[in-house]
Amino acid sequence: MTNVILCACPDEAIAKELSLQLVKKKLAACVNIIPHVQSVFFWNNQIEETKEVLLMIKASQKNYEKIEAFIQSMHPYEVPEIIALTISQGSSRYLEWVNQ
Repeated sequence: MTNVILCACPDEAIAKELSLQLVKKKLAACVNIIPHVQSVFFWNNQIEETKEVLLMIKASQKNYEKIEAFIQSMHPYEVPEIIALTISQGSSRYLEWVNQ
């Protein structure tokens, strides 16, 4: 099984470092860095608005726990966004590559 894991970062430098390390450690096959995401959320009893950079991490489902632990240990946010979406369909060749 394959996951797409979403993770918002405060800036491009952190997003790039997390992405490089995830691929280097072979936890993820590919990470897309999507800049200029405008986020609106409720935090500390108030509405916050900020610009973030979104990571779209493609990885084997078997690596999820390691990816989550890695992000938790390296991410500057107190509660980083880590959301895994299971891929139910896709190009079989691509999904095989991700899972290898």
